Amino acid sequence: MINEEAKSHFDNLLEVLKIEEEEDKNQYNNKVLKYSLFERKQQGITWYPIIIRESYYGVGERLIVEIERPSDKNIAHQFQTGRLAALFSNSDKGEKFAVNGVVSAVRENQIRLTLNVDELPEWANRGKLGVDLLFDETSYKEMRITLNKVRKADGRLGELRDILLGVKPASFKPLTQKSQIPSLNFSQNEAIDNILSAEDVAIIHGPPGTGKTTTLIEAIIAILNSEKQVLVCAPSNNAVDLLTQKLTERGINVLRFGNPARISEALIHHSVDVKVTEHKEFKSIKELKKRASEFRNMASKYKRNFGREERNQRKALYDEAYKILDEANKIESYIIEDLIEKAQVITCTPVGSANYLLRERQFKTVFIDEAAQALEPASWIPIIRSQKVVFAGDHFQLPPTVKSDEAARKGLAITLFERTIKVQKADVMLKVQYRSNEVIMGFSSSYFYKNELHADASVKENALLPGSEIELLSKPVEFIDTAGCGFNETYETSETSVENKEEGELLLKHLRQLVETMETSNLKFNRFSVGIISPYKAQVNILKEKFLEDEWVGYPNIAVNSVDGFQGQERDIVYISLVRSNSDNEIGFLKDYRRMNVALTRAKKKLIIIGDSATLSGDDFYLKFLAYMEKIGAYKSAWELL
Repeated sequence: MINEEAKSHFDNLLEVLKIEEEEDKNQYNNKVLKYSLFERKQQGITWYPIIIRESYYGVGERLIVEIERPSDKNIAHQFQTGRLAALFSNSDKGEKFAVNGVVSAVRENQIRLTLNVDELPEWANRGKLGVDLLFDETSYKEMRITLNKVRKADGRLGELRDILLGVKPASFKPLTQKSQIPSLNFSQNEAIDNILSAEDVAIIHGPPGTGKTTTLIEAIIAILNSEKQVLVCAPSNNAVDLLTQKLTERGINVLRFGNPARISEALIHHSVDVKVTEHKEFKSIKELKKRASEFRNMASKYKRNFGREERNQRKALYDEAYKILDEANKIESYIIEDLIEKAQVITCTPVGSANYLLRERQFKTVFIDEAAQALEPASWIPIIRSQKVVFAGDHFQLPPTVKSDEAARKGLAITLFERTIKVQKADVMLKVQYRSNEVIMGFSSSYFYKNELHADASVKENALLPGSEIELLSKPVEFIDTAGCGFNETYETSETSVENKEEGELLLKHLRQLVETMETSNLKFNRFSVGIISPYKAQVNILKEKFLEDEWVGYPNIAVNSVDGFQGQERDIVYISLVRSNSDNEIGFLKDYRRMNVALTRAKKKLIIIGDSATLSGDDFYLKFLAYMEKIGAYKSAWELL
């Protein structure tokens, strides 16, 4: 029986999930359903008119259409790989026909759409075609089903529920031998031991640059020594692809579940769809489908006005086609079952683990990577298929994406990873980072990780030119203070984001100076990767425009993006533009300290932060940050540059 506290928790989760779905749907409706065709085109969520350049059958016998927009080529669009979309036709009578699919590739004015039909409908040959982005409610449905199942569960699932929520303690068994994997450090080996001894839950807490993925891969391989098969999930397809790649490089037989359109081309051959086509029995499926198609073509040749005998003949032909297709489907089911049985690791997103092919399958262990970015309702989906769960992530980096502020306030922004790490002693923190100079990582270690994070000897003195008398090249961190310069923030035209053009110009001035100094010191600037980060979209856009100008064309090593855009990445040199500068000490979005932790930990050799200390110092986090900048001698007034 579920206790009252846990029952209340799941009741709340179901409520906030409904709020989130409604907000998500409202945002979609406001963008699509309430807009005219012209407005949708201007918003970049509809292409119309379009031309179908080609249609063909791709991997897994999926119908693919190559779409091009002949006009409106100057309008930026929001189509992305993996998004749901609909091919539609507007008839002269005002009727609208549509078939759904998934965007499998996007170029500037071309889309490859993988459709959920066996063949193009007749109306697709009449012209007046377009393509719309769609709202996807499938994941919400799966999360609701799962939450209700966990809420009512007894037996092992009920035990896991109570342990993960802290109602019962997690248990661990003693190990006869400690892990001593030579490629791992002490804390990484300790994390492996924690996973092997855990009977319910284990957590790898991996701060930036500490080798979380490396440790997780070794943990999966260690578990496979005693288990035939494990389930491995991550909330983003990119993260799933990375795990798939790393495991296959180690010789593990991996089966990647998910729509082929959402899997990177480099890893598509590990997907279920492609492995089916490569199976020795697939040839017979193709032959059967060809025969079925011939029978359908014969049946379709009959005209509308014909007698009983012709009608019976047409029915017999269609029946034979269906019978043959049923035989083909049975062979395909056998092939898929064979592939699943032989796979050592099945990889997918948490929602992807709800695939009907996996529904009846139970795993002893499930691994969830990037678990601190996964919504709790989604995390439970693979857990209901397992006896034990291993989380990997860092709740001091980016939180999950929640579209509804109300849902976030009511608890949806708190992940199962975060809840469990607070109520169970089941985690091991990785304590050696292999990315940044120790001064770059120092503030993050102090504020977020209790000073337990240390730089490996291989990186602790990282710098552009170690030992140089030129501070610009030898000093790993600079904070450039714009206080008193009059660089006041402004709102962009739509008033949805803040920008600071003068601060952007100052950043460029510093970058020019850095480029010149490096070149005169025989350091080739283009050999160093550069990241320019701002928490504000408007500032990112301003800076991106600057780097399109002729002055910067010869520097392909520079990338400009939001904090989220740099999650999981690293650069030799990182600039951060904090933007906020006002007399009210209002810092808004900068209060998201976890995002700032991500921004501050991307740099390997040089970190330059530009901001207004007068505005920032009203907040305790930034007050501590400014004190750290003073302590390490990183402080510099913008007046020195001006």
